[in-house]
Amino acid sequence: MTPSRSVFNPFAFVRRRFRQWWQARLPLTDTFSLTQRNVYILPTRAGLMLGATLTLLLVASINYQLNLGYLLTFLLAGSAVVSMHVCHGTLRGITLHLTAPGECFLGSSALLDIHLASTRRSIRYGIGVSVHGGRHWAWTDVPAQGSATVQVTFAPARRGMDRVPTLSAETRFPLGTFRVWTVWRPAAQVLVYPRPEASPPPLPPGEPRPGGAAVLPVQGGTEFDGVRAYRRDDPLKRVVWKQAAKAMARGSDELVSRNTEQAQRHELWLDWALAGPHDTEQRLSRLCAWVLAADRLGVDYGLRLPGIEIAPDSGAAQRRRCLEALALC
Repeated sequence: MTPSRSVFNPFAFVRRRFRQWWQARLPLTDTFSLTQRNVYILPTRAGLMLGATLTLLLVASINYQLNLGYLLTFLLAGSAVVSMHVCHGTLRGITLHLTAPGECFLGSSALLDIHLASTRRSIRYGIGVSVHGGRHWAWTDVPAQGSATVQVTFAPARRGMDRVPTLSAETRFPLGTFRVWTVWRPAAQVLVYPRPEASPPPLPPGEPRPGGAAVLPVQGGTEFDGVRAYRRDDPLKRVVWKQAAKAMARGSDELVSRNTEQAQRHELWLDWALAGPHDTEQRLSRLCAWVLAADRLGVDYGLRLPGIEIAPDSGAAQRRRCLEALALC
């Protein structure tokens, strides 16, 4: 069986190269004001059909000397010309602003918040925003002298710093006979974290602090801290709510708290060497899952990567530091 060969399409190749060359000339900016210099207009298929219909009506009216035919032809032609002006003006004068995207994991979609602001005293209808070349559009109306927000998603293709893709905004208001659009290259970048492992092994055992006792064994699942029965003076943040939920499912109201006295003698290190004999991406995926698990438990944890060591800590800042290190590793 002979392998299939892809057919070279010179028109598609030239179109792709021209698009790359043209987009490379666009400025990188997170705030984009639309003027007559960067807003484009072309008739849609419906507009081309309307033009063909008007031509046929005009020829028939000339041939048969139909005054009502002239009236209908020029009335429709005038409406099309007015709609072209209105359609171009609907997008012209809009200011687009991109809010810096939040965290994103490889394999999931990044969410972009795009604000559309208008200073005009009339409402702008039917404005859509999408990734350039995409099929999923977010549509909105911009109020008079106000702003609106749309959310656009895209799936990053790789881990690490990834540039926000080229965006496009368009409108076909009011008749749909013309398409007015613009192309926008945001300067923002999104940090893509590794894809968390779906079913990671339990967290590694804690290492004894200098002068500490033996290594603390894993308590099962992803639990790292030792636990004890709940006491009245224990703060709620020490309650292991995961185990409390399991106890309630069994019909018990027993609560357990983390044994912080025991945990103070040990440190949880998420080590590159403990992530298993896998390739780089699989190790990063497992370490990412461990970071998320340790963060959910609220324990202090550190991260060891080749050439990088992050001291044990907890909280949102520690989570962000570790995930950024994994993303840029």
